[in-house]
Amino acid sequence: MPTNQTVQLNDGNTIPQFGYGVWQVAADVAEDVVSKALQIGYRHIDTAKIYGNEEGVGRAIAKSGIPREELFVTTKLWNDDQGHDSALQAIDASLERLGLDYVDLYLIHWSQPEKGKYVETWKAFQEIKESGKARSIGVSNFTEKALQDVLDTGVVPAVHQIELHPYFTQERLREIGAQHQIVTEAWSPLGQGKAELQDETIGEIARAHDATPAQVIIAWHLALGNVVFPKSVTPERIQENWDAQELTLSQDEIERISGLSREDGRLGPDPADFND
Repeated sequence: MPTNQTVQLNDGNTIPQFGYGVWQVAADVAEDVVSKALQIGYRHIDTAKIYGNEEGVGRAIAKSGIPREELFVTTKLWNDDQGHDSALQAIDASLERLGLDYVDLYLIHWSQPEKGKYVETWKAFQEIKESGKARSIGVSNFTEKALQDVLDTGVVPAVHQIELHPYFTQERLREIGAQHQIVTEAWSPLGQGKAELQDETIGEIARAHDATPAQVIIAWHLALGNVVFPKSVTPERIQENWDAQELTLSQDEIERISGLSREDGRLGPDPADFND
């Protein structure tokens, strides 16, 4: 598979299927590690207001010399900015921190179902897209009901970013996404901790390909059509993750990894209950 392969979005734009995530990357580290990723060849960077590192991402982009149109930058609206007017203000603040005129993708970070502001916020997102401040708009960590509510506005999200890894494959939400041509993005794509990286099935497949377990999991995501952006601050791992794009798994191997999913596989908060 060629590097920087793109996926078509339902709004006519495209997104690099493989990228670099900066969740839990400290603000004073972000500039250096994003610069390293861009030097390796990454062109898709995923950040968020709550990560506290938009400024560092922006500095890395500015000094990279890479033409803006060759980059794909995602950021996200945090929960306390939900609502029509506050969402319109939040995108301006994120753009200022990033030093950009627009982002390629803007996401509502969590649905917060009990607060009930996500439809109002989604309507503001439509205005943000029309203004050109975001080329594409989408959602993150939405429940099935919340996703249907935004679909009922008549504007379909381009992307749904959700927790997704071999122990938690999110088949139902991926099916809904496919029905509406919503691209699924995976956060925590390698899981958290070492459990999945030490899984015997994944290890066996890795040995067969002379690859690392992390590379096998990334290749599995790419084979499923997920957009994925693993995070690492180690230069060798950033390179190793990038090289996973060259790994091709058999259909049997893909199915074996998918078969690892568990009912208790969720690692992060449940969007149905996360209202902070």
